[in-house]
Amino acid sequence: TSPYSFQGLGAEGIRLLLLAKRETSLPIVTELMEFKDIELFNDVDIIQIGARNMQNFNLLKEVGAYTRKPVLLKRGMSSTLQELLMSAEYIMSAGNPNVILCERGIRTFETATRNTLDLAVVPILHSLSHLPVMVDPSHASGYSYLVEPVATAAAAVGADGLMIEVHNAPSQAKSDGAQCQTPMEFQRTMEKIKAVRKAMEL
Repeated sequence: TSPYSFQGLGAEGIRLLLLAKRETSLPIVTELMEFKDIELFNDVDIIQIGARNMQNFNLLKEVGAYTRKPVLLKRGMSSTLQELLMSAEYIMSAGNPNVILCERGIRTFETATRNTLDLAVVPILHSLSHLPVMVDPSHASGYSYLVEPVATAAAAVGADGLMIEVHNAPSQAKSDGAQCQTPMEFQRTMEKIKAVRKAMEL
């Protein structure tokens, strides 16, 4: 949000992601900011539309018409659920039915967390739409110690997936280090999430 903070690596960043994909066989997701860069995303598995572009309707329509890749659509920081669903409609009506909704917290008066996570949206969106719903506990909380309890709560309310930031050395991360889990913390979180999901099957 600041022009003086880390701004990403552009084409070089995608090259590095694709290198990681080749070495690990893991799919990759990264954020598209402007449609003029879409060809750089030909080998990306999921295209993310960030919270600040959720109502960039021209971008949504262009992405929907250009590709059938899954599009991860993050809820805007001050957007209602109806606005989120209508943004998804822009992508789908342009020809791409493969949309994933993502709750990442909204802006409220509260400052104890980075954003205020609205977990009630998960079952609400499931009742209003056929689209999968993810939760981003990292951006919602802003602090690594909150990621595990928030992630397990999201799993308990039926989230279809989670977006959790992980870094080998969070203190050295170029951005968002405060909300990054270490690999060991992430492993522990995943064990708890699996236990919650198993309990939910009872």
